[in-house]
Amino acid sequence: MTVGEFLRNRRARLTPAEAGLVDYGTRRVPGLRREEVAMLAGVSVTYYTRLEQGQDIRASDSVLNALAKALRMTPVETRHLFDLAAVRTHRPHGLGHEDRPDFARPGTQRLIDNMVGVPCVLLGKRTELLGWNRLGQRLVASHLDHGVFRDAERRPNMTRMLFQDEPTRALYPEWEVEASRAVASLRLLSGRFADDAQLASLIGELTLQSPDFARLWSEQPVDNCMSGLKIIDHPEVGRMALDFEVLSMPDDSGHRLLTYTAEQGSQDAERIRRLCDHENDDPRAA
Repeated sequence: MTVGEFLRNRRARLTPAEAGLVDYGTRRVPGLRREEVAMLAGVSVTYYTRLEQGQDIRASDSVLNALAKALRMTPVETRHLFDLAAVRTHRPHGLGHEDRPDFARPGTQRLIDNMVGVPCVLLGKRTELLGWNRLGQRLVASHLDHGVFRDAERRPNMTRMLFQDEPTRALYPEWEVEASRAVASLRLLSGRFADDAQLASLIGELTLQSPDFARLWSEQPVDNCMSGLKIIDHPEVGRMALDFEVLSMPDDSGHRLLTYTAEQGSQDAERIRRLCDHENDDPRAA
């Protein structure tokens, strides 16, 4: 996605009333007109039109902030706009993110392994599985071998599994909510790592092979999805409502640690404990 495409999408989704404008007459297309966005942002119509059309314009930070404010963008959407603009203006040519397979740092994997009783999954910038502890594997992919993440050729991609792997899809009774959240997060990553060929290939593959993904991607949602509630219907211990937290590594790796917890003493916590017992009985855990 380009800056122009993102601006057009957000302009079409915003009504005059939401933007604080008086609407006169019937509109042939939904959303704001270009001249209205330009007026709200304090730029010329010609400048804004050229920006939407993808012409070679280096928009300043102040202009991008003004456009984000005019289009009522959320902080996450504003960040995505800046990421898209950085692709054209600020990143030196030839210094993109490398496309070689990624791996978890040994210390990160040891940290995950020692988080006993808390399901943990480590994702890379392409939503590929970089590691998990045994309880994390039992929770989100009990049908896979624990050590599958160690082989870059065989490791699963969690977004691909959500859309194309039936056991994973069946895990989420509120699948549409989970899928929308995954797509919104992937679009944010696509702006941050816009020069990553493998990430672009994943998006292209899913767009062609999954009608559900193509539908959700075309809506252009953007969200950080750092915390919330996941409803999981586990084949061994039943339905659970688990709080999730996404912890981003403090570097530019794009690694994110996904943890699942339940309130102490709750039925959901008991189901996690039972799942831990199942994990200890599983011969694959040896």
